[in-house]
Amino acid sequence: MLTCIIVCIFMGIDLTMRYQVGGSLKYDDSTYIVRQADEQLYTGLKTGDFCYVFNCHQTGKSSLLHRTIHRLEKENYICIYLNLALLGTNQTTDIQWYKGIIFSLFHKLNLTERINFEGWWEQQSELTPVQRLYQFVEQVLLKEVPNNRIFIFIDNINSLLSLNFPVNDFFIWIRYCYEQQEHNPSFQRLGFALFGVASPSNLIADRYRNPFKIGQAIKLCDFQLHEAMPLLEGLEEVVSHPQAILAYIIHWTRGQPFLTQKLCQLVVQVALESYKETITIPNGAEGYWVEQLVRSRIIQHWKIQDEPEHLRTIRDRLLFDEQKAGKLLNIYQRVLQVEELRNRNPIENLIPADNSEEQTELFLSGLVGNYNGYLRVKNPIYRSVFTLQWVLRQL
Repeated sequence: MLTCIIVCIFMGIDLTMRYQVGGSLKYDDSTYIVRQADEQLYTGLKTGDFCYVFNCHQTGKSSLLHRTIHRLEKENYICIYLNLALLGTNQTTDIQWYKGIIFSLFHKLNLTERINFEGWWEQQSELTPVQRLYQFVEQVLLKEVPNNRIFIFIDNINSLLSLNFPVNDFFIWIRYCYEQQEHNPSFQRLGFALFGVASPSNLIADRYRNPFKIGQAIKLCDFQLHEAMPLLEGLEEVVSHPQAILAYIIHWTRGQPFLTQKLCQLVVQVALESYKETITIPNGAEGYWVEQLVRSRIIQHWKIQDEPEHLRTIRDRLLFDEQKAGKLLNIYQRVLQVEELRNRNPIENLIPADNSEEQTELFLSGLVGNYNGYLRVKNPIYRSVFTLQWVLRQL
C-alpha cells in the first residue's frame, strides 16, 4: 500500500478518488452511484411503507442501507441497525436469539440507562420469546421514545435461514406492527427495512400473515452508463478517452456494481504498473484495450485472480446444495444455449421467467437476470467464465 501511495504521488495521481472493490461504501463516498432505489427506499420509509431490498451478493445493498440511514438521521429520525449475521448461528436457541434482538434494541436506544434489562427480561418469563418482543415494542420502546419516528434496518436477513427454529413468528411480528397502526397511533412512528440475499418465499410460508404481501419491494438495478458518470473522475487521472473506457467497462459488466468498481480500479492499477502519468490509447481502440484488460485480469485464471471473492461466490451459490445444483445448472445451460441461437430466432427461443424456486435461486446467485420477462445471463464476464464447457464439467 505504501509503494502504491509513493507511485501515485510520483505520478501526480489524485489519491482522494478511490474505487471501492467489495464492502460497504461510506454515505459520502465519491464513487457512490445514486440509483432509483435510493429515492424509492427513502420516500417509502418516510411515507410509512414496510420496505425490503432483496438481491444477490455485492450489488450495493449495504451501501444503500447506510446512505439511507444517514439521510434520515440528518432529519433527526432515529435509525437502528441490526446485523442478523452477528446475532445467531444454527446453535442458537429461539430464546437466545430473541433476547439478542431485544437487548440490541435496548442498547442502541440507550434504554439500559433507564431500565434494568435483566430485571425486565425476568418479568416476562411466562411469555414466549416472540411475545416478549411484542411486549417490548408496545410497553417499552414506543413509550420510552415518545416523539421521534424510529426506523429499524435489518441487514443479512438471509441469516435467518440457518437458524434451527422457525422464524415465521418474527415476520408475523413485523406485520403486526404495521397492522397496529390503525388501532394504536404510536405504531405509526415505527418502520422497518429489510436487506439480504433471499426471497420472500424463502423466509416465510404463511400466505395470510406474510408481511411482504403488504410491503414495498425496492428493486436494486445495475448501473446505467448515465448513472455511473461519478466514476469518470478517477479514470480521467490515468487514461485517455475516459468516457469511452467507462462505456466499454459498462458493456462488459452491464453495470454490475462490484465488477464495475473493480474494472475501474484495474485501469488505475495498470497505470501505476506502467509508471505512466496517463495511458494513451489510440482513438477507436478503447474497446480492444478494455477487452484485453478484462480477459487478462478477470477471466483468465479467474479462480486465482478473483480477489476480493466474487466469481467464486457465484459458483459456490450454484453448487452448494447438491440436490438443487443439477436443476440450476440445467436451467443455466438452456439459457446459454438459447443465447447462442438468439440471432436465428431471438424471441421464440428465450426462456420465460416463471418465479419458480429454481429460477429464484439462480437469480440470487447473480448469474442470471430477468430481462423483460425472460432469462438472460447478466453480463459478458459471467458468460465468459461460466461457459457451456464449465457447466458440462459440473454436471
